Amino acid sequence: MFEDKLSISGQKWIYQKADENQVEFLMQRLGLSYSLCRILASRGITPETAPVFLSPKLQTLMPDPSCLRDMDKAAALLADAIEKKEKVGIIGDYDVDGATSSAILRLYLESFDIQVVTHIPERDEGYGPSNHAFEMFKAQNIKTVVTTDCGTTAFDVLNKAAQDGFNIIIIDHHEAEAKLPDVKAVVNPKRLDEKNDYPDLKYLAAVGVVFLTLVAVNRELNDRGWFEAHQKPDLLSFLDLVALGTVCDVVPLLGLNRAYVKQGLKVISMRKNLGLTTLIDNSGIKEKPDVYHLGFVLGPRINAGGRVGDSSVGHRLLCTNSPSEAMDLTQKLNTYNIDRKDIETHVLSEALEQLEGEPQAYPMAFVYGKTWHQGVIGIVAGKLKERYHLPSFVMSIETDEVKGSARSVNGLDLGALIMSAKEKGLLTKGGGHVMAAGFSLNKDKIEDFKTFVGTYINEKLSAASLVPTLDFDVLLSLGGATLELAEEFQILAPFGTMHPEPKVVIENVSIANASIVGDGHVRCLLSADRLTKAVKAICFKCADNAIGQAMLSQNEKRYNVLGTLRVDEWMNKKTLQLIIEDLMEV
Repeated sequence: MFEDKLSISGQKWIYQKADENQVEFLMQRLGLSYSLCRILASRGITPETAPVFLSPKLQTLMPDPSCLRDMDKAAALLADAIEKKEKVGIIGDYDVDGATSSAILRLYLESFDIQVVTHIPERDEGYGPSNHAFEMFKAQNIKTVVTTDCGTTAFDVLNKAAQDGFNIIIIDHHEAEAKLPDVKAVVNPKRLDEKNDYPDLKYLAAVGVVFLTLVAVNRELNDRGWFEAHQKPDLLSFLDLVALGTVCDVVPLLGLNRAYVKQGLKVISMRKNLGLTTLIDNSGIKEKPDVYHLGFVLGPRINAGGRVGDSSVGHRLLCTNSPSEAMDLTQKLNTYNIDRKDIETHVLSEALEQLEGEPQAYPMAFVYGKTWHQGVIGIVAGKLKERYHLPSFVMSIETDEVKGSARSVNGLDLGALIMSAKEKGLLTKGGGHVMAAGFSLNKDKIEDFKTFVGTYINEKLSAASLVPTLDFDVLLSLGGATLELAEEFQILAPFGTMHPEPKVVIENVSIANASIVGDGHVRCLLSADRLTKAVKAICFKCADNAIGQAMLSQNEKRYNVLGTLRVDEWMNKKTLQLIIEDLMEV
């Protein structure tokens, strides 16, 4: 319908396909609008699966934890440590998933008065387990160590630690190799030898896998009769942190993840976790937190510690029960976040100079610099991907090695690319997911790695796949864009990866009363004819780009407008507003 032309921003619009018979069945079964049922059908939701999808519950979507390999071993080892009152060491990661994963495990163990020592490595120490961490644990007579959100490919460090007598449990979700570290248990739904009876488990963030592990430990302790004399921890109280880690790790909000986030948002509103509540109250959030606040307000602040400050601050904040400490740690994270933005702006500017200063040999953004702070290279890679719609690789040249971060586009599996580069000896370390990865290499391998990546991309991606696209779900006239429809769309929440907020195209409208507001935003009215009521619309941070200039031109042209319908509530009055993402001339 729109695929034969490009929008004002140079993108193709793709109308998501849906089986009209399935749409009709859903309307009859659910009693919902055509537009909403069309969205469900286009996303593979059937009349049979719709009730669970629309109302995700843990009791329905959570499988028996024992379905994962080594889960029973891990649960027994942790139960042993609890019964024997042993110290436990935790090694986490410095991102939000790592902070939340290590936090819920620590809070769980501390509820039994178990002494826990957590090690969150600084970025210069490197991702995952290190010999330094195990030396620290050895000095404190710790034998049982759990790695969260890391460890699956840390062969050298973990094999040595296991030989030294440590009882090691890996709880992770990163891509695995056929070989695994020689430790007591590896709980990872992405193990190559998993049965895949529950394929949605591959979507879990590490914090989701840790929560599933705690369910198994609770069951093991219950079977041993432990709770006859001890208080059983309320695992549901941890769902606030599970939701936070799940959203911030940008994993698909499908299956069990939907239940984690939907129920976790309810727990967040109960303000059970002191540190998280303090962060919310000091981050400018006035309304009840939702997925947007987790991903774009709270997550960046927790991440900032690991990017440009002290990696342990986020974890400590989520575990504290001291109001004064919570405030102090929150203020540190807010300061780190400001610093992070300044550093990020500098690195992005230099990266753009590199890319636009000379022709590129391959369809990718591949840049590196000596003075670039490794804590922001992942963010910069994401911004380059968005700007150019190309796979992006950003590297910081350190004194001992080069550390890099990458972001992908649809059709290119970064996790597989990194694994292949490691096998060819181009990288010293690396791992990740389909859309994001981290890696390390020696400086003299940069050009070889660049050639490998460029050749790999040319083989995997066609020229057509590199044309940026915008998917939309519903085609409307201006009269069909109603407040009631915007409210109905909220039934589909929570939104996230692989289940985005619905996008609509409103056909054949004119733009009136356009003006610049705030920090480069453009607001306007959309009108169709004299009989149809105009709709308020706004496009964020577009005043200096082609979309904003078209809106402000006050010409007589008519447009198809792509965006999301939102309920704008002010002074207890609800009105409809369209958040514009793109325009296409009629």
